[in-house]
Amino acid sequence: MSENEFKVLLVDDELDILEFLSYNLEKAGYKVYTAKNGVEALQMAEKHTPHLIILDVMMPEMDGIAACEELRKMPSLSTTIIAFLTARGEDYSQIAGFEAGADDYITKPVRPKVLVSRVKALLKRTGEATQPVEVVDTNTVTIGDLLIDKERYLIRISDTEMILPRKEFELLSLLVSKPGKVFTREEIYFSVWGENVVVGDRTIDVHIRKLREKIGNDHIKTLKGIGYKFVE
Repeated sequence: MSENEFKVLLVDDELDILEFLSYNLEKAGYKVYTAKNGVEALQMAEKHTPHLIILDVMMPEMDGIAACEELRKMPSLSTTIIAFLTARGEDYSQIAGFEAGADDYITKPVRPKVLVSRVKALLKRTGEATQPVEVVDTNTVTIGDLLIDKERYLIRISDTEMILPRKEFELLSLLVSKPGKVFTREEIYFSVWGENVVVGDRTIDVHIRKLREKIGNDHIKTLKGIGYKFVE
């Protein structure tokens, strides 16, 4: 997919930032939509189904964290990448963002070339669901009481269905591709986020915790200092 086929939604309450980001991304060939707050972002996202949403954190009416949580509830956006644009570098802000379902952070102020490079790296993963190491002929995987539907980013456990945010789904898919295998943190970073995406040290921990909240604590085991494995 070429740049001019990708749709990017920019959300920020500062008009000068919206204009600056829009200009540089449109110049790079992307189709850009804008919104001034979280409420508008939900409306625009539902209407245009963007491939990437860049959200400011601090906004009136509905902030970026709340907007991200609502966006992640929309089935049509299950493969949409969400990145926060923020000047705040505190760990708690990043953790809150990842817990809400964000895929990455872009820190402002950001230089045009850096912005376009980051957007390109993020969009490179669009449509590239994590593939199991072993070839599977079906779009669904059943292991114990857990069913994974790779087409719909949906899981079913104990008769309860839920759609997972993209990165949570890719992380779970990676772990269940080889039950019992210990995946190191480095393997997980490379397979789920890719070598061109920079994320915080707590990112994997946050996503693992969110998965455990949804499928229970018994399936994902931690090997301290090494990584994680899936058990039936």
